[in-house]
Amino acid sequence: MYGGLVDWPWWGYVVATLVMTHLTIASVTIFLHRHQAHRALDLHPLMAHLFRLWLWLSTGMVTREWAAVHRKHHARCETREDPHSPQIYGIHRVLWLGVFLYVREALNPETIERYGRGTPDDWIERHLYTPWHKLGIVIMLAIDVLVFGVVAGPTIWVVQIAWIPFWAAGVINGLGHYWGYRNFNSPDASTNLCPWGILIGGEELHNNHHSFATSARLSNRWYEFDIGWLYIRLLAGVGLARVKKVAPRPRVGQPRPVVDFDTVQAVIINRYDVLARYARSLRQMYRDEVGRLQDGKRFRGLKRWLAADAASVPQELRERLQGLLGESRALATAYAMRQELVAVWERSTASREQVLHALQDWCERAESSGVRQLQDLSRRLRSYVLA
Repeated sequence: MYGGLVDWPWWGYVVATLVMTHLTIASVTIFLHRHQAHRALDLHPLMAHLFRLWLWLSTGMVTREWAAVHRKHHARCETREDPHSPQIYGIHRVLWLGVFLYVREALNPETIERYGRGTPDDWIERHLYTPWHKLGIVIMLAIDVLVFGVVAGPTIWVVQIAWIPFWAAGVINGLGHYWGYRNFNSPDASTNLCPWGILIGGEELHNNHHSFATSARLSNRWYEFDIGWLYIRLLAGVGLARVKKVAPRPRVGQPRPVVDFDTVQAVIINRYDVLARYARSLRQMYRDEVGRLQDGKRFRGLKRWLAADAASVPQELRERLQGLLGESRALATAYAMRQELVAVWERSTASREQVLHALQDWCERAESSGVRQLQDLSRRLRSYVLA
């Protein structure tokens, strides 16, 4: 029986498999996701084609289809048109059968036409990578058998082929919208699975990504690590990549006496930082107020919903939430003013002057409210500066 070109101990085959699957993960997150789908960085043509070649061999995925399905996910997130939302299809279907949801959407010509523009359309894409996209994985099977033998080769190949469907289509699209922690109150259910994005190339930081979709860096907090970003920096260091955009780091200075146009722009740019700080303030107020109220235990379990959009609060909790707000003037004021603050930057038809006046009015009312947390937030808003 043919034993392959190499004769390694069992752990050598395991290491080889992990190296090749990690190369596939890196190709997906750097080339397909950050470069193609979101245009967060530019890649040298040689580097871009090496990624395309490896993905053709190891996954059989078509660049235009992958980018289109992912862009539609962002555009229609957590709605009936989202290709793979666990909020719609259920966590088990997306986690275990997510690849079939991807394939179904990839066969939708309307999705490909609308969301797949700007992806590679050169000779090799039109004549090899797209029409013969399954040929690549057959060639990979032959390579694995040649190198590792007729027993280990097919086993390694199966792991390679199943790696992306499980980790990307299942874990990221499923658990990444179902379980984990959130740095930012983005208008979807995205979560960070863990602060160390190594196994899935940094895609574990999914809430960070949905909050700043066009950022080439997925880590945001000091304790978070994005190995995909490390690879991008290494490529940039040797001239094979150019970063176009990263998530803004909040910059603050001395509070301005009054809100001006620069303040408005800085607040809008840093709106997720604003909402994260607002959420922390509401949680602190909740602890203080529930401890002060008689029989405050009846309001347990409401803390997380104070910083959520009103429409997302479960129906069975709304009456209790209103009861809590009815017994705490400070919480009621802060809760209502959060919705008003969000409305300031969501007024798409408002003029610059109208947005400016709305934010000026919000800060004035916050500072005269007598609620310390709102006063602190107003000063924070007036302290944001443009990079």
